[in-house]
Amino acid sequence: MKLLAHIWTRFRGWRFQGVVPPVPKMIIVGAPHTSNWDFVLFLATLRHYGMKVRFLGKHTLFRPPFGWFFERLGGIPVDRSKTTGIVGQVAQAFDAAAQMILVIAPEGTRKAAPSWKSGFLAMAEESNVPVVLAGVDYPRRTVSLSEAIDVDGDVAAFMDIARDFYRGKRGLHPDLETPVAVEEELERS
Repeated sequence: MKLLAHIWTRFRGWRFQGVVPPVPKMIIVGAPHTSNWDFVLFLATLRHYGMKVRFLGKHTLFRPPFGWFFERLGGIPVDRSKTTGIVGQVAQAFDAAAQMILVIAPEGTRKAAPSWKSGFLAMAEESNVPVVLAGVDYPRRTVSLSEAIDVDGDVAAFMDIARDFYRGKRGLHPDLETPVAVEEELERS
């Protein structure tokens, strides 16, 4: 699948900008997420950068008979009923790993939403890991990575950086894009 994704991106003229920051642990935020084709592009990006990443999945996906498949893909089972919550479970996973790259789509959906979910910020702070922004731009056929950004509790400052990074980047279906803002910012407006 990764090889096919790599061939597809080369054939379609995709380019990659930026480098994976030289830090052992990070959260990569991928946006805008507006299409199932984003998964093919995601696989090609992994192949291009040689990254081994993890992602969050509902704990029931990791049960037999297919649990091994999701684990092999890099899945981290999360159980929403646990008292530690997803942020605590992610922090435990980061603590247990010498190296870990967690990829999150902040919109939480491929459809238009009022704002991004802010869980990735809480995860980064709780785990004491930086965030790297990954942006897809279908019209220009580019995937870009930012430098590592430390989340220091200033949500507005972080989101200003994110808005600058994502400005002008368009998903496959621009009408399904979610504004680069988190719920907390909208509540303050």
